[in-house]
Amino acid sequence: MTSDALTSDALSTPPLSPPSRLIIATRESRLALWQAEHVRTLLQQLYPSCQVDLLGMTTRGDQILDRPLAKVGGKGLFVKELETALLEGVADIAVHSMKDVPMQMEAAFTLVAIGPREVSEDAFISNKYASLDELPPGAVVGTSSLRRESQLHARFPYLAVSPLRGNLDTRLRKLDEGQFDAIILAAAGLKRLGLGARIRAVLTAEESLPAPGQGALGIEALMNRPEIAAWMAPLHDARTAACVLAERAMARALGGSCDVPLGAYAKMRDDVIWLRGFVATPDGTRMTHAELSGAMAHPEALGQQLADTLRGAGAEAILASLDA
Repeated sequence: MTSDALTSDALSTPPLSPPSRLIIATRESRLALWQAEHVRTLLQQLYPSCQVDLLGMTTRGDQILDRPLAKVGGKGLFVKELETALLEGVADIAVHSMKDVPMQMEAAFTLVAIGPREVSEDAFISNKYASLDELPPGAVVGTSSLRRESQLHARFPYLAVSPLRGNLDTRLRKLDEGQFDAIILAAAGLKRLGLGARIRAVLTAEESLPAPGQGALGIEALMNRPEIAAWMAPLHDARTAACVLAERAMARALGGSCDVPLGAYAKMRDDVIWLRGFVATPDGTRMTHAELSGAMAHPEALGQQLADTLRGAGAEAILASLDA
């Protein structure tokens, strides 16, 4: 397993010649296809003579919808098949929402670019209520995330939180069918699919601290293909990447996975990263927060430092209780 690797010289070294063909591995959900199409458009603009094709795939994460991700293998279920396509040479890159990329990556793979971030925040969606504060006791809120669940329980202990799986359209359909009074989704996905009108309220980071990498797109490739990293370099956004790498480093240091309720959110102020994080129990009764700032040049060190701060402030005991 490796940490994120975006420090290769290939990120700043232009390739000697443009690619003639690139194949993008992608999940087949509407949002995943939008993300892959977006990257394809950018690549075609960069390399007009390059043929860029999509290889649509269904992952185990898309197939298993009756159980929480934490109980069936975590977010790695959304990337394994795409990584197999890279290993087998049938695809050159895979496009992911960064919040779906496991914190620990296999040594054969690397992130070769992280693009500019869409909005990072969570969104409140409801056909009956305008905000979380309007929900009455016993109202049912759907979410697929222990991170969101713990924060909801901490702020609104009188609400019922129920698991919500499926792609974005499936989740909205379940809301419209009346299975939930409200649902919480990432605002970025709704906006990317032109569904921003469904958002009743964008939750601030103080209301719902986002997941590491939320709102950012990442491009993955094999570590032993430096020419891919060079071709993807123009798509890399250094400021977004610094924030995402700090968030992921914090989560990784805390054993971040689907069964650890945690959030991490970084913002840039000039060339300084301001990083916030929390760790909680799923029921929200125990939660520890911390924040730090540090140089853009050393994002993963900052993430590690915040993880250490959280551990000293109570996260160690919370994590121990989760393993018990």
